[in-house]
Amino acid sequence: MTIKIYNTLTRKKEELETLEPGIVKMYVCGPTVYSKAHVGHAMSAMVFDIIRRYLEYRGYEMRYLMNFTDVDDKIIARANAQGADPFQLAEGYIRDYEQNLSDLNIKPATFNPRATQEIDQIIEMIAGLVEKGYAYPVDGDVYFRVTKDEDYGRLSGRKIEDMQAGSRIDIDDRKEHPMDFALWKAARPGEPAWESPWGKGRPGWHIECSAMNLHHHGEQIDIHGGGNDLVFPHHENEIAQTESLTGKPFARYWVHNGMLQLGGEKMSKSTGNLVSIEEFLSNYSADTLRFTVLNANYRGPLTFNDDVLAQSENALNRLASGFRPALPGAKGATVDVLASLAKQVEETQTSFINNMDDDFNSAGALGSLFDLVRVINQARTSGATNEELQPAQGKIRELTSVFGLVLAETKGSESQADAFIDLLLDLRASLRKDKLWAYSDLIRDRLKELGVTLEDSKDGTTWRWD
Repeated sequence: MTIKIYNTLTRKKEELETLEPGIVKMYVCGPTVYSKAHVGHAMSAMVFDIIRRYLEYRGYEMRYLMNFTDVDDKIIARANAQGADPFQLAEGYIRDYEQNLSDLNIKPATFNPRATQEIDQIIEMIAGLVEKGYAYPVDGDVYFRVTKDEDYGRLSGRKIEDMQAGSRIDIDDRKEHPMDFALWKAARPGEPAWESPWGKGRPGWHIECSAMNLHHHGEQIDIHGGGNDLVFPHHENEIAQTESLTGKPFARYWVHNGMLQLGGEKMSKSTGNLVSIEEFLSNYSADTLRFTVLNANYRGPLTFNDDVLAQSENALNRLASGFRPALPGAKGATVDVLASLAKQVEETQTSFINNMDDDFNSAGALGSLFDLVRVINQARTSGATNEELQPAQGKIRELTSVFGLVLAETKGSESQADAFIDLLLDLRASLRKDKLWAYSDLIRDRLKELGVTLEDSKDGTTWRWD
């Protein structure tokens, strides 16, 4: 089956056809580093980590860039408020975010370009747009002429005449049109600045990503990703300035994730309803957030609350139950049971691929994994040995690794409690031997209340965390 991706530009699913056979050039907009990253950043990073991992699983070489915007109005304002150097401030948050990504088991990008390291390329690109008549200087600033780009607005579906000034769009009487956006900003007192043909200044937000793409990927890329809050104006402006300069289609597929919602409201720094990645990881595992992301459509909004996270933890425990060893004294399952298990392994592989090929339907793919776990557990109950269970368990491990799941313990105290549970099972075995069933059942029921399930067989008792 061919991989199909929903393209925001065309508003439909399209077959993946890369510019170069077997290679995917992907660029994802990273954070503006003026504060600690929150779980909304983590969600977006996980979405594209999952996409990246799956494309690698399907045999593609990934050339994956994720940038850091390390010079920006917000960085400068935060640094001034703290009496700090803006470059040092940004550097600290970059280091924090890199640690966050590692803690979340998100694979490092092939390269992380930074705006401050791309100034020469940015100036060169702006100069090219000025030369072609797509940009014009005014008092040390340089603006892009949106009216000269006949296709402006096609990504967001907006028309210039209907547009209103929005996020990161400056109202300036010196502009030829209110929607013209800044490519270069003249230096202001106390701000970082670089020499340019238009005087000292610094780049505008939108030009940074275009210049980084041109420098590291070339004139065209396969996938451009980011949150759906970037469709307008950021990605719209990227298309305008890049294609106006090169005369070629910029990205073949525009892929956008939905927003994370806390208590029904979109998470936002402006509203202050944030949960930092560090705060989240102090209470939950990285797998918990990853499963929550996997169990939803990446393009839709994702609800984030304690109930959803608890459901994810329970589901992770069910998934991990597929790795439990054979029952004590297992003699081997019947031919029919083993044939059913082998058949389910094949069906799970096929279903996993079919779902993920359909615009990365991870929720559907997860369903196929749970089907395999169910059959594994049935085979274990039927007496399958560890050797007989291993191929199916290996398939679960293989496919959960594609998702980036570690499937570690989700309750930090469990490993410390294991010895006490084993001791209770020894006591319970003695009670059962003496036919003290009421006491035996009491231990079973109290352990159940604590999240521990016992499984009795003629060969002994095993237990697991629910």
